[in-house]
Amino acid sequence: MNHVDKVTNLSRRHFMSVAGGAAGLAALSAFGLSAARVESSPNISTIDIDAIKSKNTDTDVLVVGSGMAGLFAAVKAHDAGARVVMVSKGRLGTSGQTPFARGIFAYDHQKEKMSIDQFVAGVSHSAIGTNNPVFTRQLAAHSLDRVNELREWGFFDSPLYHNSFSKPIVEREIPIIERVMLTHLIEKNGRINGAAGFSLDEGTIHFFSAKSVILCTGAGGFKPNGFPICDLTHDGTTMAYKIGAKVTGKEWNDGHPSNRKNPASVFSQWGGMLERPPGTTEISIRHDLGVDLNYGVYKNGPQTKESGRPMFIQEKVAGGPYRPEGFDKPAGPPGPPPGQDNDRRPPGPGGGKSGKPPGMGGVPSGGASAGMSIHKAEGLVPINASGESNIQGLYAAGDALGSHMAGGIYTQIGSSLAGSAVQGAIAGEAAASAVRDMGLPLISTAKRRQVEAEIIAPLKRERGYSPAWVTQTLQSTMIPNFVLYVKKERLLTAALAYIEELRDSHQPMLIASDMHELRLAHETESMILNAEMKLRASIMRKESRCSHYRLDYPDVDRKEWDCWINLFKDSDGNMALEKQFFDQWPS
Repeated sequence: MNHVDKVTNLSRRHFMSVAGGAAGLAALSAFGLSAARVESSPNISTIDIDAIKSKNTDTDVLVVGSGMAGLFAAVKAHDAGARVVMVSKGRLGTSGQTPFARGIFAYDHQKEKMSIDQFVAGVSHSAIGTNNPVFTRQLAAHSLDRVNELREWGFFDSPLYHNSFSKPIVEREIPIIERVMLTHLIEKNGRINGAAGFSLDEGTIHFFSAKSVILCTGAGGFKPNGFPICDLTHDGTTMAYKIGAKVTGKEWNDGHPSNRKNPASVFSQWGGMLERPPGTTEISIRHDLGVDLNYGVYKNGPQTKESGRPMFIQEKVAGGPYRPEGFDKPAGPPGPPPGQDNDRRPPGPGGGKSGKPPGMGGVPSGGASAGMSIHKAEGLVPINASGESNIQGLYAAGDALGSHMAGGIYTQIGSSLAGSAVQGAIAGEAAASAVRDMGLPLISTAKRRQVEAEIIAPLKRERGYSPAWVTQTLQSTMIPNFVLYVKKERLLTAALAYIEELRDSHQPMLIASDMHELRLAHETESMILNAEMKLRASIMRKESRCSHYRLDYPDVDRKEWDCWINLFKDSDGNMALEKQFFDQWPS
């Protein structure tokens, strides 16, 4: 009997008494065991695997996700004449990042003093060229129309979005299948055929035959504390990458901190904002949510006292990330958005209200949004302005689309929510038009059996690693300030070795005893893939720009790196990287 077997046979109480407190927890983790269940090595299932059923649904356009992008994708696809089904891991208007957003950007052509050309140029200046001006212009051109529709649906009347989102969906009788996690996109000969996943509440595998699929699945992270992205794990990106879609924007980082006083309590930090109805914002081009704060902590150590000023309003530390002319000093946080439409922030990079906005005061604790890129800067690579990917019939919108609408830095308050609405509507209309005369694709019996086996594999393994333990190991590898935010090649390479080990030796042994753990197992797989993408893209980009900072390459390099980095599977199934220059669509 080896040492691991001896430990496994100990009771939790006896082992903890021998090892003692925290040391016992560390020892359990070292063996891949959970303190909550030492017997986590054998997989004791609480669900009858043989009783799992399958269900089939046919549609023209399948919309995946029920946030702002998904809402408009479903509505506009329906209004363009397509049969639409919406499927969501959460519930309509209450999952993902949409319920957290309080401000939405609306460019009024009749009132704004800044022209659209000036707005696009200003965003490009702040983003150091990393934005795609096609999508920046799209945001300004269509945002007011989307805001006016939201107003008709009652969006601005309540801090809760379910009722206003339900109004257009119910009026159009669009079917919604909630609390179903999709794990597979199904393609044939380079064209999307549908998707598959499982119910979180019952033993059912769902198959969707669809002429077109629109991913509105949001972004994701490594399940960090202090920011409302705990249910987002890049599921859409993972599914699309597996069938050959290109992915972009992984080297950028969202710089939201949490408050050290309540680092794990989202509502304690953001509740004051979440309790107010949403409002509109005006033009206020900024250069926010980069890694200036992370660099300051790296050079001077963490803050220990509350400064009396919002976290982002600090003196610039010598060296560190480059800020373009006009944005030389931090402008303050991008929130909270106003509670009423007539309570608008003044324009300009220095605009903002005094005081400490909810979630932005106190002593900062980093990594609140670890694993997430800047809004709209990561996701599927678009091949055109409609959000179509390199897989025929597969579209994306919102934070699932790597549109680089604002580039590698946060440039406009409220643009994220507005961009999701605009891109969702455009993708919905485009998808419906493209499949109008197309027959329904068929998913073969052999493919169904293969997908079903892959979905339930963690339930059938006799022993392995719990998703919680693998996730904790991933977090301890990726979230440290000196890996994810303040980067250098030696540490990025070391972290990649850990992630490759999780990918090759632990991910194939993930286990689940019920449908909840099955969800966690598939989410963990997505987070491992996202970690690998972030590390490889960060190693490749040998410069510093916007929210990507390399200690060993601290300067902006306009000669070599005026490009986005795309990732894709090569012919051998390995992760490959390519440059896509700023003035080109992908080949």
